Amino acid sequence: MAARWSDGFGELVVRARDGGLRARVPLEIATSYRARTKGLLGRDSLDGALLLSPANSIHTFRMRIPIDVAYLDRRLRVISVRTMPPGRLGRPRLRARHVIEAGAGDMEGWGLKVGSVVEVVRGED
Repeated sequence: MAARWSDGFGELVVRARDGGLRARVPLEIATSYRARTKGLLGRDSLDGALLLSPANSIHTFRMRIPIDVAYLDRRLRVISVRTMPPGRLGRPRLRARHVIEAGAGDMEGWGLKVGSVVEVVRGED
């Protein structure tokens, strides 16, 4: 199942391993080259999360804030979670197809961790 979206907005639904609901988070979706390249550059904060797709690595050069980064496989299962300060280059994750970025510490509050499964619910633009 290959996930395909277009630039816009939606909601990130974080599920526990048993399928129970952990969190619903406002989501920006960046799929075009331009939107993925811009990402969180120039922002001082983010309300919710940003989904980059396709993506298997990120960097935090020229970012103003530390961020949490979750790497997702093609089934939207979290395969790695990291907190990155500005000015860093993240290692590519070979099985990753998508990346979620959020403010540092936010993902822990949502219960997002390795093994979690997320859903992307497309919103109205």
